[in-house]
Amino acid sequence: TRVTMVNSVFFQSAALLSVFLSHVCLELEKRQFNKIIATLRYVFYSSVAPEISLCSGILLLNCLAMELRVRGVALYCQCMLWVLCWTAVLFQGSDAKISAEEVQKHLDMGKKLLSEGNLNDALTHYHSAVEGDPTNYMTFFKRATVYLAIGRSRSALPDLDKTLELRPDFTGARLQRASILLKRAQLDKAAADYEFVLSKQPGNEEARRELDSIHPVRGAIDAARDFQSRRDCNSVVNVLEPVMEKVPWDSSLREMRADCFMEMGMYQKAIADLRVTTKLVSDNTAGYFRLSTVFYSMGELEDTLREVRECLKLDPDHKECYPFYKKVKKLNKQFNRAQELINEGQYNEALEKLDATMKTEPHEYTYEMRALGRKCHCYYKMHQVKEALRVCGDILRREPDNVDALCDRAEVYILDEKFEEAVSDFQAATKIDGHPQQADEGLQRAQKLLKQSKKRDYYKILGLKRYSRASC
Repeated sequence: TRVTMVNSVFFQSAALLSVFLSHVCLELEKRQFNKIIATLRYVFYSSVAPEISLCSGILLLNCLAMELRVRGVALYCQCMLWVLCWTAVLFQGSDAKISAEEVQKHLDMGKKLLSEGNLNDALTHYHSAVEGDPTNYMTFFKRATVYLAIGRSRSALPDLDKTLELRPDFTGARLQRASILLKRAQLDKAAADYEFVLSKQPGNEEARRELDSIHPVRGAIDAARDFQSRRDCNSVVNVLEPVMEKVPWDSSLREMRADCFMEMGMYQKAIADLRVTTKLVSDNTAGYFRLSTVFYSMGELEDTLREVRECLKLDPDHKECYPFYKKVKKLNKQFNRAQELINEGQYNEALEKLDATMKTEPHEYTYEMRALGRKCHCYYKMHQVKEALRVCGDILRREPDNVDALCDRAEVYILDEKFEEAVSDFQAATKIDGHPQQADEGLQRAQKLLKQSKKRDYYKILGLKRYSRASC
């Protein structure tokens, strides 16, 4: 494959990036070094200039190869700087260019691969065509088409802009751009493109239909913002439902709707909207942090850690994500260890860990109730009737349908030979959808014990507990 020769722009780009990395890495620790790699990745994937992309790509590959070890990076980058400089010097005088025939071959090959569904391979050929002839509007348009096919609308938009800069009357490109702008809720720009198309093609039904839809969409968005200011979340959600079909790529509207879903307790729908915003906005640390806090409020610690780690990949020193990550990681570890101790029958040690969770997170209701629920279970297993009834009762006063607390308290009542209370708790548990089999089995056992207790009780006459064993 022929490669476009490197010019002085590449030399300058290489020098700037290499000197930057060599000097900064002397001061950085591992976590900051990750941030440089994230920056290089962004430059590599988003730069339109092939020289800058190539330079950042070389640096990125070498940084990754060193496994993020800071020691020796400065010297390594200085050596690489010389290599890049010599490369630039060798090719600086050359103005070699892909011929028109080769550009056409790349276009034909890209078209063939596109029809076969090999989108990434097609994109590679369109990259070569653009580099070979940056004055050909069709190369930019074809590449934009592939970008759209693989869901990279943000990359497609600059190519469509360039296409229309080179060929302003290309209505096909203008319709494509208008469609992207409309989906991003850039309504004025979209309307201008549709009006331009109609000025050239008055009978274009697509342009007329989409232009007519912009006015009601704008009105609905204004209405949704008005409802939001009045904290009328039901109306916000209802108004935005049809609007989001027309403007699915507007992150601000998705965030607005996610806020309302949260207030309405519809967490899964809020998560769906917030997850989309992390894709719509580059380096969306705020989106990942918000997503992690939603999972946290739901009590999903593993999901919380996954999302907050995505935030830290983009910014290892994020002022909100980093301390939140440390707290959640600690809390998750404490709960996991407490459960391990419960499984091993080490209830006193488990109680200590559960008390520690309530110190780590003293405010969040979800985790308080989780800790109390496991403490209730521990006290039951330890046959500490008084403490078990106190803790289980505290849970059930706040959550009458807490099936685990009902079953544990029922078992405690059996230990205390209060069989009617045990039957009552087990019956309440069996009425809850999705109750465990333990509730059905416990109810049968409690009813049997209650029936037995109404017969002549020789245990009571002898002053013994029903489960006492006579010594031989």
